[in-house]
Amino acid sequence: MADALLVIEDEPLLGDELVRHFRAEGWEVVRARRLAEARRLLVEHEPLVVLSDMSLPDGNALDLLDATRSQTSTGEWVFLTGHGTISDSVRGLRLGAFDFLEKPCELERLDLVVAGAARSARAQRRLGEQSAAQNRRYAPDAFLGSSPGAARAREMLVRLAELPFTALLLCGETGTGKGLAARILHFAGPRRNAPLVEVNCAALPRELLESELFGHEAGAFTGARGRRRGLMEQARGGTLFLDEIGEMEPELQAKLLKAIEDRRFRRVGGEGEIAVDVSVVASSNCDLTKHVRDGSFRADLFHRLSVFALELPPLRNRKEDLVELVPQFIAEFNAKAGKAVRVVPDPVWERLRAHEWPGNVRELRNAVERCVLLSDSPIFPGGWLHLERDAPIPGSGAALDGERLALPLDGSMTIEEMDREIIKTALERSGRNATAAARLLGSTRQTLRYRIQKYGLKSDD
Repeated sequence: MADALLVIEDEPLLGDELVRHFRAEGWEVVRARRLAEARRLLVEHEPLVVLSDMSLPDGNALDLLDATRSQTSTGEWVFLTGHGTISDSVRGLRLGAFDFLEKPCELERLDLVVAGAARSARAQRRLGEQSAAQNRRYAPDAFLGSSPGAARAREMLVRLAELPFTALLLCGETGTGKGLAARILHFAGPRRNAPLVEVNCAALPRELLESELFGHEAGAFTGARGRRRGLMEQARGGTLFLDEIGEMEPELQAKLLKAIEDRRFRRVGGEGEIAVDVSVVASSNCDLTKHVRDGSFRADLFHRLSVFALELPPLRNRKEDLVELVPQFIAEFNAKAGKAVRVVPDPVWERLRAHEWPGNVRELRNAVERCVLLSDSPIFPGGWLHLERDAPIPGSGAALDGERLALPLDGSMTIEEMDREIIKTALERSGRNATAAARLLGSTRQTLRYRIQKYGLKSDD
Protein backbone atom coordinates (compact mmCIF):
# COMPACT_ATOMS: atom_id res chain seq x y z
CA MET A 1 0.00 0.00 0.00
CA ALA A 2 1.25 3.50 -0.89
CA ASP A 3 2.08 5.98 1.85
CA ALA A 4 -0.76 8.33 2.72
CA LEU A 5 -0.51 12.08 2.12
CA LEU A 6 -3.18 14.34 3.58
CA VAL A 7 -3.79 17.60 1.71
CA ILE A 8 -5.66 20.25 3.72
CA GLU A 9 -6.62 23.01 1.27
CA ASP A 10 -9.88 24.91 0.79
CA GLU A 11 -8.98 26.54 -2.56
CA PRO A 12 -10.57 24.26 -5.22
CA LEU A 13 -8.05 24.77 -8.04
CA LEU A 14 -4.90 24.48 -5.91
CA GLY A 15 -6.31 21.55 -3.93
CA ASP A 16 -7.23 19.60 -7.09
CA GLU A 17 -3.80 20.28 -8.64
CA LEU A 18 -1.98 19.02 -5.51
CA VAL A 19 -4.10 15.85 -5.40
CA ARG A 20 -3.46 15.07 -9.10
CA HIS A 21 0.26 15.76 -8.82
CA PHE A 22 0.99 13.62 -5.78
CA ARG A 23 -1.21 10.76 -6.95
CA ALA A 24 0.88 10.73 -10.12
CA GLU A 25 3.97 10.54 -7.87
CA GLY A 26 2.63 7.34 -6.26
CA TRP A 27 1.09 8.73 -3.08
CA GLU A 28 -2.24 7.66 -1.64
CA VAL A 29 -3.76 11.15 -1.38
CA VAL A 30 -6.72 12.15 0.79
CA ARG A 31 -8.03 15.71 0.90
CA ALA A 32 -9.81 17.85 3.48
CA ARG A 33 -11.30 21.34 2.98
CA ARG A 34 -12.04 22.02 6.64
CA LEU A 35 -10.22 21.35 9.90
CA ALA A 36 -13.10 19.24 11.21
CA GLU A 37 -12.81 16.94 8.18
CA ALA A 38 -9.01 16.86 8.49
CA ARG A 39 -9.24 15.78 12.13
CA ARG A 40 -11.27 12.71 11.09
CA LEU A 41 -8.91 11.83 8.21
CA LEU A 42 -5.88 12.07 10.51
CA VAL A 43 -7.32 9.33 12.70
CA GLU A 44 -8.53 7.13 9.84
CA HIS A 45 -5.44 7.26 7.58
CA GLU A 46 -2.52 8.21 9.88
CA PRO A 47 -0.81 9.99 6.98
CA LEU A 48 2.96 9.94 6.60
CA VAL A 49 2.96 13.61 5.52
CA VAL A 50 0.39 16.38 5.98
CA LEU A 51 0.48 19.21 3.42
CA SER A 52 -1.69 21.97 4.80
CA ASP A 53 -2.78 25.52 4.19
CA MET A 54 -2.30 27.68 7.25
CA SER A 55 -5.67 29.46 7.35
CA LEU A 56 -8.84 27.43 6.81
CA PRO A 57 -12.45 28.61 6.94
CA ASP A 58 -12.95 27.08 10.39
CA GLY A 59 -9.62 28.00 12.02
CA ASN A 60 -5.84 27.90 11.99
CA ALA A 61 -4.17 24.60 11.01
CA LEU A 62 -1.57 25.14 13.77
CA ASP A 63 -4.34 24.60 16.31
CA LEU A 64 -5.09 21.22 14.71
CA LEU A 65 -1.40 20.27 14.81
CA ASP A 66 -1.22 21.28 18.47
CA ALA A 67 -4.36 19.30 19.36
CA THR A 68 -3.48 16.06 17.54
CA ARG A 69 0.32 15.80 17.78
CA SER A 70 0.24 13.75 21.00
CA GLN A 71 -2.92 11.79 20.11
CA THR A 72 -2.23 10.26 16.71
CA SER A 73 0.73 9.25 14.56
CA THR A 74 0.32 12.23 12.23
CA GLY A 75 3.74 12.14 10.57
CA GLU A 76 5.42 15.34 9.40
CA TRP A 77 3.56 18.58 8.64
CA VAL A 78 4.43 20.95 5.79
CA PHE A 79 2.57 24.27 5.69
CA LEU A 80 1.63 26.32 2.62
CA THR A 81 0.75 29.92 3.37
CA GLY A 82 0.21 33.10 1.44
CA HIS A 83 0.04 35.44 4.42
CA GLY A 84 1.70 33.71 7.38
CA THR A 85 3.25 35.73 10.17
CA ILE A 86 6.57 35.33 11.95
CA SER A 87 4.75 34.38 15.14
CA ASP A 88 2.94 31.58 13.24
CA SER A 89 6.25 30.27 11.94
CA VAL A 90 7.84 30.31 15.40
CA ARG A 91 4.83 28.55 16.90
CA GLY A 92 4.82 25.96 14.13
CA LEU A 93 8.49 25.13 14.64
CA ARG A 94 7.91 24.73 18.37
CA LEU A 95 5.07 22.34 17.61
CA GLY A 96 7.33 20.28 15.35
CA ALA A 97 6.33 21.43 11.85
CA PHE A 98 8.77 20.19 9.21
CA ASP A 99 8.76 23.27 6.93
CA PHE A 100 6.89 26.39 5.78
CA LEU A 101 6.46 27.28 2.09
CA GLU A 102 5.00 30.44 0.60
CA LYS A 103 2.29 30.33 -2.07
CA PRO A 104 2.71 29.99 -4.96
CA CYS A 105 5.34 27.25 -4.68
CA GLU A 106 7.01 25.47 -7.59
CA LEU A 107 6.13 21.77 -7.73
CA GLU A 108 9.79 20.76 -8.01
CA ARG A 109 10.60 22.45 -4.71
CA LEU A 110 7.45 21.07 -3.13
CA ASP A 111 8.46 17.55 -4.19
CA LEU A 112 11.85 17.93 -2.49
CA VAL A 113 10.34 19.18 0.75
CA VAL A 114 7.65 16.47 0.85
CA ALA A 115 10.24 13.78 0.10
CA GLY A 116 12.38 15.05 2.98
CA ALA A 117 9.36 15.10 5.28
CA ALA A 118 8.53 11.52 4.27
CA ARG A 119 12.06 10.31 5.09
CA SER A 120 11.90 12.01 8.46
CA ALA A 121 8.46 10.55 9.23
CA ARG A 122 9.56 7.02 8.29
CA ALA A 123 12.61 7.30 10.56
CA GLN A 124 10.44 8.51 13.44
CA ARG A 125 8.00 5.66 12.94
CA ARG A 126 10.82 3.09 12.92
CA LEU A 127 12.15 4.52 16.17
CA GLY A 128 8.66 4.47 17.64
CA GLU A 129 8.15 0.84 16.62
CA GLN A 130 11.53 -0.16 18.07
CA SER A 131 10.75 1.67 21.30
CA ALA A 132 7.32 0.00 21.53
CA ALA A 133 8.88 -3.43 20.92
CA GLN A 134 11.47 -2.75 23.63
CA ASN A 135 8.74 -1.70 26.04
CA ARG A 136 6.80 -4.91 25.33
CA ARG A 137 9.92 -7.05 25.72
CA TYR A 138 10.69 -5.59 29.13
CA ALA A 139 7.19 -5.37 30.54
CA PRO A 140 6.86 -6.66 34.14
CA ASP A 141 5.49 -9.95 32.75
CA ALA A 142 8.99 -10.60 31.39
CA PHE A 143 9.96 -11.65 34.93
CA LEU A 144 8.60 -15.17 34.56
CA GLY A 145 7.32 -17.43 37.30
CA SER A 146 4.19 -18.36 39.22
CA SER A 147 5.93 -19.11 42.51
CA PRO A 148 5.21 -16.84 45.48
CA GLY A 149 8.73 -15.37 45.30
CA ALA A 150 8.49 -14.56 41.59
CA ALA A 151 4.97 -13.16 42.00
CA ARG A 152 6.12 -10.85 44.82
CA ALA A 153 9.08 -9.64 42.79
CA ARG A 154 6.87 -8.98 39.75
CA GLU A 155 4.32 -7.11 41.86
CA MET A 156 7.07 -4.92 43.31
CA LEU A 157 8.45 -4.23 39.83
CA VAL A 158 5.01 -3.02 38.73
CA ARG A 159 4.71 -0.71 41.73
CA LEU A 160 8.28 0.60 41.58
CA ALA A 161 8.04 1.31 37.83
CA GLU A 162 5.21 3.76 38.58
CA LEU A 163 7.28 5.73 41.11
CA PRO A 164 9.54 8.70 40.23
CA PHE A 165 12.42 7.32 42.32
CA THR A 166 15.91 8.82 42.08
CA ALA A 167 17.72 5.74 43.45
CA LEU A 168 16.88 2.08 43.96
CA LEU A 169 18.75 -1.04 45.07
CA LEU A 170 18.35 -4.52 43.56
CA CYS A 171 19.69 -7.38 45.68
CA GLY A 172 20.08 -11.06 44.99
CA GLU A 173 22.57 -13.77 44.11
CA THR A 174 24.38 -13.72 40.80
CA GLY A 175 22.15 -14.79 37.92
CA THR A 176 18.81 -14.07 39.62
CA GLY A 177 17.78 -11.49 37.01
CA LYS A 178 18.90 -8.12 38.40
CA GLY A 179 19.78 -6.87 34.92
CA LEU A 180 16.33 -7.88 33.64
CA ALA A 181 14.69 -6.15 36.63
CA ALA A 182 16.63 -2.95 35.90
CA ARG A 183 15.46 -2.96 32.27
CA ILE A 184 11.86 -3.59 33.36
CA LEU A 185 12.02 -0.63 35.77
CA HIS A 186 13.29 1.58 32.96
CA PHE A 187 11.14 0.50 30.02
CA ALA A 188 7.95 0.14 32.09
CA GLY A 189 8.46 3.47 33.83
CA PRO A 190 8.09 7.16 32.98
CA ARG A 191 11.68 7.38 31.67
CA ARG A 192 11.18 4.75 28.95
CA ASN A 193 11.80 7.19 26.09
CA ALA A 194 15.14 8.35 27.53
CA PRO A 195 18.43 6.39 27.54
CA LEU A 196 19.21 3.36 29.70
CA VAL A 197 22.96 3.24 30.37
CA GLU A 198 24.54 0.20 32.04
CA VAL A 199 27.97 -0.24 33.65
CA ASN A 200 29.51 -3.14 35.59
CA CYS A 201 31.43 -1.63 38.49
CA ALA A 202 33.41 -4.86 39.04
CA ALA A 203 34.77 -4.91 35.50
CA LEU A 204 36.55 -1.53 35.65
CA PRO A 205 39.43 -0.32 37.85
CA ARG A 206 38.71 2.60 40.18
CA GLU A 207 40.47 5.30 38.08
CA LEU A 208 38.73 4.26 34.87
CA LEU A 209 35.35 3.83 36.58
CA GLU A 210 35.33 7.44 37.82
CA SER A 211 36.09 8.72 34.34
CA GLU A 212 33.48 6.41 32.82
CA LEU A 213 30.79 7.57 35.23
CA PHE A 214 31.45 11.30 35.35
CA GLY A 215 33.51 11.99 32.24
CA HIS A 216 36.68 14.06 32.11
CA GLU A 217 38.13 17.26 30.74
CA ALA A 218 41.06 17.44 28.36
CA GLY A 219 44.34 17.01 30.24
CA ALA A 220 42.67 15.67 33.40
CA PHE A 221 45.10 12.74 33.38
CA THR A 222 47.67 11.12 31.11
CA GLY A 223 45.97 10.17 27.85
CA ALA A 224 42.95 12.47 28.31
CA ARG A 225 43.34 14.31 25.02
CA GLY A 226 39.83 15.69 24.83
CA ARG A 227 36.65 16.22 26.80
CA ARG A 228 34.51 13.12 27.33
CA ARG A 229 30.91 12.91 28.50
CA GLY A 230 30.47 10.37 31.28
CA LEU A 231 27.79 7.69 31.50
CA MET A 232 25.78 9.70 34.01
CA GLU A 233 25.66 12.59 31.56
CA GLN A 234 24.79 10.24 28.70
CA ALA A 235 21.87 8.88 30.74
CA ARG A 236 20.37 12.36 31.19
CA GLY A 237 16.62 12.08 31.65
CA GLY A 238 16.83 8.28 31.78
CA THR A 239 18.28 5.52 33.94
CA LEU A 240 21.83 4.67 35.00
CA PHE A 241 22.21 1.00 35.99
CA LEU A 242 25.23 0.36 38.24
CA ASP A 243 25.74 -3.41 38.38
CA GLU A 244 27.82 -4.83 41.27
CA ILE A 245 28.00 -1.51 43.08
CA GLY A 246 29.56 -3.26 46.08
CA GLU A 247 32.85 -3.32 44.14
CA MET A 248 32.99 0.50 43.94
CA GLU A 249 35.75 2.18 45.95
CA PRO A 250 34.59 4.25 48.98
CA GLU A 251 36.05 7.50 47.58
CA LEU A 252 34.01 7.11 44.41
CA GLN A 253 30.95 6.17 46.46
CA ALA A 254 31.08 9.62 48.10
CA LYS A 255 31.05 11.35 44.70
CA LEU A 256 28.16 9.16 43.54
CA LEU A 257 26.17 9.97 46.68
CA LYS A 258 26.63 13.71 46.09
CA ALA A 259 25.53 13.32 42.47
CA ILE A 260 22.36 11.47 43.54
CA GLU A 261 21.53 13.93 46.33
CA ASP A 262 22.31 17.19 44.50
CA ARG A 263 21.63 16.01 40.93
CA ARG A 264 24.88 17.70 40.04
CA PHE A 265 28.41 16.41 39.50
CA ARG A 266 31.81 17.55 38.28
CA ARG A 267 33.82 15.86 35.53
CA VAL A 268 37.28 14.59 36.38
CA GLY A 269 39.52 17.63 36.07
CA GLY A 270 36.51 19.92 35.62
CA GLU A 271 35.78 23.16 37.45
CA GLY A 272 32.05 23.73 36.97
CA GLU A 273 29.24 21.43 38.05
CA ILE A 274 26.85 19.83 35.58
CA ALA A 275 23.16 19.45 36.40
CA VAL A 276 21.66 16.09 35.50
CA ASP A 277 18.28 14.44 35.98
CA VAL A 278 18.87 10.70 36.13
CA SER A 279 17.42 7.72 37.98
CA VAL A 280 20.08 5.44 39.50
CA VAL A 281 19.39 1.70 39.78
CA ALA A 282 22.15 -0.16 41.64
CA SER A 283 22.55 -3.89 42.12
CA SER A 284 24.67 -6.16 44.28
CA ASN A 285 24.97 -9.91 44.72
CA CYS A 286 26.70 -9.53 48.08
CA ASP A 287 25.38 -8.49 51.49
CA LEU A 288 25.93 -4.74 51.48
CA THR A 289 25.00 -4.47 55.17
CA LYS A 290 28.08 -6.62 55.93
CA HIS A 291 30.21 -4.30 53.80
CA VAL A 292 28.78 -1.31 55.67
CA ARG A 293 29.77 -2.88 58.97
CA ASP A 294 33.34 -3.60 57.86
CA GLY A 295 33.69 -0.12 56.36
CA SER A 296 34.13 -1.09 52.70
CA PHE A 297 30.79 0.45 51.70
CA ARG A 298 29.54 3.85 52.83
CA ALA A 299 26.55 3.71 55.16
CA ASP A 300 25.10 6.99 53.85
CA LEU A 301 25.13 5.73 50.25
CA PHE A 302 23.62 2.40 51.31
CA HIS A 303 20.78 4.13 53.15
CA ARG A 304 20.18 6.44 50.17
CA LEU A 305 20.01 3.54 47.72
CA SER A 306 17.93 1.26 49.93
CA VAL A 307 15.01 3.68 50.33
CA PHE A 308 13.54 1.44 47.64
CA ALA A 309 15.03 -2.06 47.67
CA LEU A 310 13.99 -5.25 45.89
CA GLU A 311 15.35 -8.69 46.75
CA LEU A 312 15.20 -11.21 43.90
CA PRO A 313 14.76 -14.86 44.97
CA PRO A 314 17.28 -17.55 43.98
CA LEU A 315 16.12 -20.23 41.56
CA ARG A 316 16.55 -23.02 44.14
CA ASN A 317 13.73 -21.43 46.15
CA ARG A 318 11.34 -21.30 43.21
CA LYS A 319 11.95 -24.47 41.22
CA GLU A 320 8.26 -24.61 40.30
CA ASP A 321 9.07 -21.77 37.89
CA LEU A 322 11.20 -24.14 35.77
CA VAL A 323 8.05 -25.16 33.86
CA GLU A 324 7.79 -21.57 32.57
CA LEU A 325 11.47 -20.68 32.26
CA VAL A 326 12.66 -23.76 30.35
CA PRO A 327 10.06 -23.56 27.50
CA GLN A 328 10.74 -19.81 27.20
CA PHE A 329 14.49 -20.37 26.78
CA ILE A 330 13.91 -23.28 24.39
CA ALA A 331 11.69 -21.07 22.20
CA GLU A 332 14.29 -18.29 22.29
CA PHE A 333 17.16 -20.48 21.12
CA ASN A 334 14.99 -22.37 18.66
CA ALA A 335 14.34 -19.05 16.95
CA LYS A 336 18.01 -17.98 17.07
CA ALA A 337 19.47 -21.25 15.82
CA GLY A 338 16.68 -22.52 13.59
CA LYS A 339 16.12 -25.57 15.79
CA ALA A 340 12.81 -27.32 16.53
CA VAL A 341 13.16 -28.68 20.08
CA ARG A 342 9.64 -29.24 21.46
CA VAL A 343 9.66 -32.17 23.91
CA VAL A 344 11.42 -32.24 27.29
CA PRO A 345 11.47 -35.87 28.59
CA ASP A 346 10.45 -36.58 32.19
CA PRO A 347 13.96 -37.73 33.23
CA VAL A 348 15.30 -34.33 32.11
CA TRP A 349 12.69 -32.54 34.19
CA GLU A 350 13.75 -34.64 37.18
CA ARG A 351 17.38 -33.65 36.75
CA LEU A 352 16.44 -29.98 36.35
CA ARG A 353 14.41 -30.05 39.55
CA ALA A 354 17.09 -31.95 41.47
CA HIS A 355 19.84 -29.44 40.64
CA GLU A 356 20.42 -26.59 43.13
CA TRP A 357 21.29 -24.01 40.42
CA PRO A 358 24.08 -22.05 42.15
CA GLY A 359 24.21 -19.81 39.08
CA ASN A 360 20.43 -19.33 39.19
CA VAL A 361 18.49 -18.33 36.06
CA ARG A 362 21.66 -17.44 34.17
CA GLU A 363 23.01 -20.97 34.69
CA LEU A 364 19.69 -22.42 33.56
CA ARG A 365 19.63 -20.27 30.45
CA ASN A 366 23.19 -21.26 29.53
CA ALA A 367 22.39 -24.96 30.02
CA VAL A 368 19.27 -24.74 27.84
CA GLU A 369 21.20 -22.81 25.17
CA ARG A 370 23.87 -25.52 24.98
CA CYS A 371 21.31 -28.31 24.73
CA VAL A 372 19.22 -26.59 22.06
CA LEU A 373 22.21 -25.62 19.92
CA LEU A 374 23.57 -29.19 20.04
CA SER A 375 20.19 -30.84 19.46
CA ASP A 376 19.50 -32.85 16.31
CA SER A 377 15.86 -33.78 16.92
CA PRO A 378 12.69 -32.34 18.52
CA ILE A 379 13.65 -34.12 21.79
CA PHE A 380 15.53 -31.98 24.34
CA PRO A 381 19.01 -33.62 24.61
CA GLY A 382 19.47 -33.87 28.37
CA GLY A 383 22.90 -35.44 27.91
CA TRP A 384 24.32 -31.97 27.22
CA LEU A 385 23.04 -30.42 30.44
CA HIS A 386 26.38 -31.00 32.23
CA LEU A 387 24.93 -30.15 35.61
CA GLU A 388 27.42 -30.22 38.46
CA ARG A 389 26.09 -33.45 40.01
CA ASP A 390 25.76 -35.23 36.65
CA ALA A 391 28.29 -37.84 35.62
CA PRO A 392 30.51 -36.44 32.86
CA ILE A 393 30.05 -37.64 29.32
CA PRO A 394 32.91 -39.98 28.38
CA GLY A 395 35.59 -38.15 26.45
CA SER A 396 34.35 -34.71 27.52
CA GLY A 397 35.06 -32.28 30.33
CA ALA A 398 38.27 -30.89 31.76
CA ALA A 399 41.09 -33.15 32.95
CA LEU A 400 43.91 -32.30 35.37
CA ASP A 401 47.33 -33.71 34.52
CA GLY A 402 49.90 -32.66 37.07
CA GLU A 403 50.36 -28.91 36.68
CA ARG A 404 48.41 -28.87 33.41
CA LEU A 405 44.66 -28.46 32.93
CA ALA A 406 43.40 -29.99 29.67
CA LEU A 407 40.24 -28.48 28.20
CA PRO A 408 38.28 -30.15 25.39
CA LEU A 409 37.65 -28.46 22.06
CA ASP A 410 34.99 -30.93 20.93
CA GLY A 411 32.04 -28.67 21.76
CA SER A 412 31.34 -30.39 25.07
CA MET A 413 32.22 -27.26 27.07
CA THR A 414 31.31 -23.63 26.50
CA ILE A 415 33.80 -20.79 26.97
CA GLU A 416 32.12 -19.87 30.25
CA GLU A 417 32.40 -23.46 31.50
CA MET A 418 36.11 -23.48 30.61
CA ASP A 419 36.56 -20.18 32.43
CA ARG A 420 34.75 -21.57 35.47
CA GLU A 421 36.85 -24.75 35.45
CA ILE A 422 40.10 -22.75 35.28
CA ILE A 423 39.09 -20.54 38.21
CA LYS A 424 37.78 -23.52 40.21
CA THR A 425 41.09 -25.37 39.70
CA ALA A 426 43.12 -22.30 40.67
CA LEU A 427 41.07 -21.91 43.86
CA GLU A 428 41.60 -25.56 44.76
CA ARG A 429 45.34 -25.27 44.14
CA SER A 430 45.56 -22.13 46.32
CA GLY A 431 43.54 -23.49 49.25
CA ARG A 432 40.50 -21.41 48.18
CA ASN A 433 42.42 -18.19 48.75
CA ALA A 434 41.22 -15.68 46.13
CA THR A 435 44.31 -13.49 46.38
CA ALA A 436 46.65 -16.45 45.80
CA ALA A 437 44.43 -17.77 42.99
CA ALA A 438 44.49 -14.36 41.28
CA ARG A 439 48.29 -14.42 41.48
CA LEU A 440 48.36 -17.89 39.88
CA LEU A 441 46.15 -16.69 37.01
CA GLY A 442 47.92 -13.37 36.52
CA SER A 443 44.73 -11.50 37.33
CA THR A 444 43.59 -9.02 39.98
CA ARG A 445 41.77 -10.07 43.14
CA GLN A 446 38.90 -7.72 42.25
CA THR A 447 38.36 -9.29 38.82
CA LEU A 448 38.67 -12.82 40.17
CA ARG A 449 36.27 -12.08 43.04
CA TYR A 450 33.63 -10.98 40.51
CA ARG A 451 34.07 -14.17 38.51
CA ILE A 452 33.93 -16.34 41.66
CA GLN A 453 30.57 -14.79 42.49
CA LYS A 454 29.40 -15.04 38.88
CA TYR A 455 30.04 -18.79 38.68
CA GLY A 456 28.75 -19.56 42.18
CA LEU A 457 32.17 -20.73 43.43
CA LYS A 458 33.45 -20.40 46.99
CA SER A 459 36.59 -18.91 48.48
CA ASP A 460 37.72 -18.44 52.07
CA ASP A 461 38.14 -14.66 51.65
